Amino acid sequence: MEHLGERMMDDLRRWGTELHRRTGALMLYLFLVPLFISVMVSLFAGHYKVFLLKTGGLLLWTLAAMLVTRGIREEIAYRQASIAKAPVIPLKIAGSLLLGGGVFYLGWVVGHVPVWKALFVGFLATAGSLLYYGIDPRKDKLPPTEDMDPELLLRNLTEARDSLERVRLRSEAIHDLRLHREIQHAIDMAEEILDQIEADPRAVRMARKFLVVYIDGVERVTDRYLAVEESQIDEGMKERLYTLLREVQERFRKELRELKSRDLFDLDVQIDALRRQIRD
Repeated sequence: MEHLGERMMDDLRRWGTELHRRTGALMLYLFLVPLFISVMVSLFAGHYKVFLLKTGGLLLWTLAAMLVTRGIREEIAYRQASIAKAPVIPLKIAGSLLLGGGVFYLGWVVGHVPVWKALFVGFLATAGSLLYYGIDPRKDKLPPTEDMDPELLLRNLTEARDSLERVRLRSEAIHDLRLHREIQHAIDMAEEILDQIEADPRAVRMARKFLVVYIDGVERVTDRYLAVEESQIDEGMKERLYTLLREVQERFRKELRELKSRDLFDLDVQIDALRRQIRD
């Protein structure tokens, strides 16, 4: 029952994270509705100066919501990754400040309220956004590695994932179902290897060739295949491609076995070390 409860909580957290990622700064977008209606009312009433002023406020608020939404998604990606750089630009903070500026603008310029009141309400808007959405991560998650600079490791992992995503997207244009499945299977295995490396950066020593050569090779083969009309590729050439991808998959399986056997070896070492400590 305890494990069932933990799994349910994990599922709820994942569901909440996914919902937050998809909806972003939903509350800020909802507040745009009455503002948009007000802008349209001014337009249809012929108050063109007020219409333009309100449109400026609408644009500021929209940009603020977009920045906060982008910041939320960057933060979720950061928290889900074992190794990650903190966002370069604190988008949630920037969006919250812009939101406060937009509220001040609407109050002082459009609503003609006293400056101090507009500033106070703008400050409340910024503070409320920061309290509700939080601030952006500022600390890098770069574990120390013995054989590679952590920033280089992160760059290699990012480039590898980007390359796999390009292959995945481009493979959708391949009409040969068998070839498409073989490529997708290779991508899935490659992503599992990247997850393994990310979970234990020390494993990068065993997988450098995978990061540098194999993923890049799969991308090049996919690109060159798509550069040729599929109708011009004979069965012999396709069979060579099938064989090549099976060899790639076997190479990936070997990488996975070696990485996982390292985990088992490390566990065995830790068990022996603990046993010796207990006996001493």
